[in-house]
Amino acid sequence: MSTQKRDIDVIGLLGPLRRYALSLTRDPAEAEDLVHDALLRALEGRSRFRQGQSLRPWLMSILHNSFIDRLRTRRAEAVRNAEISLRVEPAIDAGQDNAMRLADVRRAFMALPDEQRAALHLVTVEGLSYEEAAVSLGIPVGTVVSRISRARTLLREMEEGTVPNNVVRLPGKESRDAS
Repeated sequence: MSTQKRDIDVIGLLGPLRRYALSLTRDPAEAEDLVHDALLRALEGRSRFRQGQSLRPWLMSILHNSFIDRLRTRRAEAVRNAEISLRVEPAIDAGQDNAMRLADVRRAFMALPDEQRAALHLVTVEGLSYEEAAVSLGIPVGTVVSRISRARTLLREMEEGTVPNNVVRLPGKESRDAS
């Protein structure tokens, strides 16, 4: 009975968890991933939940700590990416269309959000299965699938020139609505 009551309490807290995640991330998709990750951590750490303790602050704390962990991971990845970009040859022979196209694809790939780029890289470049990528990233398979789907959609939009203003467009790609 108490387990069932706790399950109902968790379901009732999804709204507040989503609102808090959205206020932290400012991105609905990322907020949903954050809630998902926090609930997974809570489930994995349920033995640390003390009987009589309030569930809401415990879950909010897990969500907040998950957000902080993501920030730290992003900062470390940004430093690594900056170091890598310093070692990459930026010059491309203008006479070679394939090389220019490859550079465009690389720029679009590097413009993807960190989580999407990591998932897409593991599956498409490294050849990992979705399950293996999920284990590598420490996230559920469904999250990997979601991130890859969003990454592919964003790359397609970059190619078509229909991405929102806050996303990098591929060079020479104009919106079809432009006059």
